[in-house]
Amino acid sequence: MDRPDAAHTPISQDLLTPGEPPAWEELNSESPSPLLLLCDHASNRVPQKLAHLGLDLNVFGMHVAYDIGCEKLTRLLSSRFNATALLANYSRLVIDLNRHPGDGSSIPEVSDNIEIPGNHALTPEQIGQREEALFWPYHNRIERILGRIVSRGQTPVLCSIHSFTPIFRGFQRPWHIGVLWDRDQRLSTPLLESLRSARRFRVGDNEPYHARNPVGYTMDVHGEKNGYPHLLLEIRQDLIGHDDGVVEWADIIHTHLQRVLTQVTVP
Repeated sequence: MDRPDAAHTPISQDLLTPGEPPAWEELNSESPSPLLLLCDHASNRVPQKLAHLGLDLNVFGMHVAYDIGCEKLTRLLSSRFNATALLANYSRLVIDLNRHPGDGSSIPEVSDNIEIPGNHALTPEQIGQREEALFWPYHNRIERILGRIVSRGQTPVLCSIHSFTPIFRGFQRPWHIGVLWDRDQRLSTPLLESLRSARRFRVGDNEPYHARNPVGYTMDVHGEKNGYPHLLLEIRQDLIGHDDGVVEWADIIHTHLQRVLTQVTVP
């Protein structure tokens, strides 16, 4: 799976200009915890050379560009758990780090009924440029962090943080938080039970999305295929779109997930 990083491939250097941040930001690298927090859609940034993809700047404040609230939430969770976290530094409109390369939603021409002019009629070279500059460096870094955890004699545990819109196609989504899983239920089942036992939240079991539709790259490749315990959390955006909400949900997630991590024995 490992591919060359941006710094070592000339095609990648054409996309990011000197002074722009790399594809990812790593937090708490020295953590002794086996937990790795991932935030694929943390940022709405676009490389300067792509000229905002031809979009009105207002679009970059919307869900179509990034997962609102997740960057701050992941930072706080990294601190609460004393765990390493990896955050994406560029918008999913440039390339979606949670989609398999070649998938139609990897570099969308239309997203949430919004035309993305800068993504139309891309050549294979232009697609490859984005993959080499942003996609592979992010996922290569995940693999290196996982290798670091394994080298300590630990089994990595992955938790991916996302957020969802309160309303979708006129439907008021009732869930406060969703727990997404595919085949591995080592973490998802006890976490669902813990959250529901609080009787405070509407908890989605593979809602508002299902982990298999579409299959997300991050959990599929780094979790399922490696056999590591993993889950994906979706928090409703109106709950974490402000600082007080971020603090509240960091506390909620930490309380319930820490309980699960303490109780579940990972072989």
